[in-house]
Amino acid sequence: MAMKIMWAAAIFFGGWLFSYLFGRQLVFNFKTAYPMIKKMRAQDKDLIAPGADKYTNISVIVCVVSILIVCFIVVRFCKLYLIISFFVGLISAFVMYLPRLAITERGTFDLFCSAYSRFIPDDELRTAMYERKPKDIRKRIRDMGLDDSIIPTFPG
Repeated sequence: MAMKIMWAAAIFFGGWLFSYLFGRQLVFNFKTAYPMIKKMRAQDKDLIAPGADKYTNISVIVCVVSILIVCFIVVRFCKLYLIISFFVGLISAFVMYLPRLAITERGTFDLFCSAYSRFIPDDELRTAMYERKPKDIRKRIRDMGLDDSIIPTFPG
């Protein structure tokens, strides 16, 4: 019985970690990356390079394929109590991190800036995004004659 509890705890943690790594990235892509790319393109079609879409699409495909493979393996080869433990861990991490993945969260915005700064053709804007300075990003977007409302405001 003790081994069953240890295995259940281990697979619970595995589900939690798996959700943290792949589920969080998948939600980030749909909740942050795609909307920000769309907003940037609405301002100016050349504000962000087309490679950003390809980068995000590949990330989505890798996450979905990984999730499907691991879920299939768990469902196919584990006993019912381990399957339940895995999915409880997966769902608990998902619920825990879902509210933090909005673009209005500073950490999520910084993550977007550092990941997607390489797709910005404008040198000053790319530098401001790489350094994760929202004030400088807003200033540069205004200097380019665009609406800076796509950049969220953070206290401090």
